[in-house]
Amino acid sequence: GYSDNIIFCKFRDNENKCNLKPFVSLVMFLSPPHSPILRRIPDITKNTMSNSEQLLSINDHDFTMRPGFGGPAVPVGVDVQVESLDTISEVDMDFTMTLYIRHYWKDERLSFHSTTNKSMTFDGRLVKKIWVPDMFFVHSKKSFTHDTTTDNVMLRVYPDGKVLYSQRVTVTSMCSMDLSRFPLDTQTCSLEIESYAYTDDDLMLYWKKGNNSLSTDENISLSQFLIQEFQTTSKLAFYSSTGWYNRLYITFTLRRHIFFFLLQTYFPATLMVMLSWVSFWIDRRAVPARVPLGITTVLTMSTIITGVNASMPRVSYIKAVDIYLWVSFVFVFLSVIEYAAVNYLSTVQERKEKKLRERLPCTCGMTHPGVMGSYSEEDVNNTGNYGCMLEENGAMKQQRMMVHLDIEENNQITGHVGSSAYSSMWVDTHAIDKYSRVIFPGSYTLFNIIYWSCYL
Repeated sequence: GYSDNIIFCKFRDNENKCNLKPFVSLVMFLSPPHSPILRRIPDITKNTMSNSEQLLSINDHDFTMRPGFGGPAVPVGVDVQVESLDTISEVDMDFTMTLYIRHYWKDERLSFHSTTNKSMTFDGRLVKKIWVPDMFFVHSKKSFTHDTTTDNVMLRVYPDGKVLYSQRVTVTSMCSMDLSRFPLDTQTCSLEIESYAYTDDDLMLYWKKGNNSLSTDENISLSQFLIQEFQTTSKLAFYSSTGWYNRLYITFTLRRHIFFFLLQTYFPATLMVMLSWVSFWIDRRAVPARVPLGITTVLTMSTIITGVNASMPRVSYIKAVDIYLWVSFVFVFLSVIEYAAVNYLSTVQERKEKKLRERLPCTCGMTHPGVMGSYSEEDVNNTGNYGCMLEENGAMKQQRMMVHLDIEENNQITGHVGSSAYSSMWVDTHAIDKYSRVIFPGSYTLFNIIYWSCYL
């Protein structure tokens, strides 16, 4: 009331603030010795042991020791539920997986009395105060326990001391891949679980439900792989310094989808090879048309090969895609070499024709001793000839005649034309393009049949 306000305002410090110390001293002086006002109320916030810890007798046992220390190995069952298979990296040779891993064991030190025989469930705060198996992932590069919104850890204790310990973990582990059949390959990876400190004399690690200990989400899928199967196995691992340990394996088989690589690699390479064949149907004298076509296909194949190898590890063996791309590159390169051969032989032909024109005089209107009197138009076109221009009625008229050349002195041919060396040179030059139109597509088709029958 009014008197309390007077008391509070009577006692002020230098800063004109109310000071309660004189008031408390006055009350203690005026109060009887056994007055309830002098009793200290216990501070319940200083009691560090919760009711659950008291029920489980946490402080009565040393949980730095395993259950049954000094006796037989404590059996620890494990089961796993795979939530997602996130990434598979050929460059880093690893995979990333998110999973729920659950441990089952019995610790009689945690047994408690319960009239309803119901279990108690705790979060991660109690885990730090009791013994739990020290599991780790062999060959893992990094792993972590999820902590959104709190630590994804669950501990369930039953009245008889049985314990269920569950975690949600994401782990990135190594996977040794054989890329010799890439991209037509099948890869097998495994996630390995093991105790870090306890050998098989202290801890017996096993799959809780045998082959049924592993379950997967039905929605698990990968963009590049088809998940064929998951399976569980267990083995003993030996370390020379520490001994034998139980190790659990989660093995899964992945088959790569080929359609992406067909669109991005195989089809473009095949089209470039087929495009290089177009030059076989272009006139051999059309140098500006044939040369750029060959160079363009060669550069395009080089770009495809570089793009594929940029996303692959630098392995020391040949991959299946390398075989296809390099064979295709060889076909494209040979088409350029083919035109170089045709162009060279054509140049040789023109030089020889020029020499023949310089040697023989113009014989228009005359009969040459070495020339036969009658030939067909086809014979004229298939053998060496030269023309003379005669002026007739004010107009230029071109006349052709055929000159038969006897290269071999002792070989006199009568009534047959086309056996000369010059005529043979003319036929061989055009035969290269003619034969290439059949040999190149045929050999490349045979290569594809052998390739796909071996790798599919």
